[in-house]
Amino acid sequence: MAVNNFLPEQYRKTNQLGINHNYLTQQFSDHEEIWKKIREVVVRGDFTLGAEVDELEKEYSVFAGAKNAIGVGSGTDALFLSLKAIGVEKGDEVITTPFTFYATIGAIVTAGAKPVFCDAGWDYNIDASQIESKITSATKAIMPVHWSGKPCDMDLIEALGKKYKIPVISDACHAINAKYKGRSSGNLGTISCFSFHPLKNLNVWGDGGIITTNDDDLADRLRLLRNHGLVGRDECRIFAYNSRLDTVQAVVARHLLSKIDHITQSRIGNAHYFDENLKKINQVKIPRREQDITQVFHIYSIMCEKRDELQAFLIKNGVDAKAHYPVPMHLQPAAHFLNHKHGDFPITESISAKTLSLPVHEFITREQQDYVIELIKGFYA
Repeated sequence: MAVNNFLPEQYRKTNQLGINHNYLTQQFSDHEEIWKKIREVVVRGDFTLGAEVDELEKEYSVFAGAKNAIGVGSGTDALFLSLKAIGVEKGDEVITTPFTFYATIGAIVTAGAKPVFCDAGWDYNIDASQIESKITSATKAIMPVHWSGKPCDMDLIEALGKKYKIPVISDACHAINAKYKGRSSGNLGTISCFSFHPLKNLNVWGDGGIITTNDDDLADRLRLLRNHGLVGRDECRIFAYNSRLDTVQAVVARHLLSKIDHITQSRIGNAHYFDENLKKINQVKIPRREQDITQVFHIYSIMCEKRDELQAFLIKNGVDAKAHYPVPMHLQPAAHFLNHKHGDFPITESISAKTLSLPVHEFITREQQDYVIELIKGFYA
């Protein structure tokens, strides 16, 4: 089977919809400001791990409330390098959720480990009460995923990590600026991993990511791992990888970092507006919201009856409704070697069959939200 680039056609189809998950043209309408800063990079010629990367890391560590921030090539690389930094090797196990994006599991497998799944709870996050039963002598890490920017039950997860001396690597790629009981998402677990993908809440003009940790030794190792193991031009301490954050992308990330509070509050406000109106529809179920958690709504998802029919109806009427994700990780073709079957993780499978995501970014208007709400009401009438 030929494997082709499916993204251009995907972009073309979604761009035809009036209410879209893609808001990048609006987000970067002030691109001339960014170009001015990029011109300075071009003049200096420091395109990889340049001065702007250093500045971003300083600013992000303060923003995230962590001692160290390490810029890398993508959110996926952030996960992979973090696993390698704690010493993950072939035969190790990493506990995580089957309700996540492919990158979480891909990072575990390519790092050499076996993903060990815990079912999700009805809030879409890993059911932390099941984690202890999955711990074995081969468990090298616990990797909770803060789905849609809602932090997991980190009190319990961190307690298990401490009890069994297992590092906790937070997949916080959805969770920039999220809070858990007053703590920043960049200060949860041993290491936190973030993505700057173009559709994330803080995004760049390509791929990019960043890692935060309070462990100085791990931070030093991560800096080696991202740049071939180099401590200078002529000294290689370990043979490692190439996952340097481009200086150009650091410029864009710094530009958006100055706006992240506005972005966050806009998404929260839009999500709450949907909540208040959609909870009145019997066929729609809103995930649990908790007062001591600040969810930043990278994705706004609901569970609904006749999900596929509703999705088609919304798309027909110009709304970019998506299913994140209709096939959970344990049932993907790539996961056949794990020997899972339908029914192994029932809550995950139920969520995957019923979840639907609606645009909730900072540029959607109340009029557009009202239009979406009325469409959903009309569908179930």
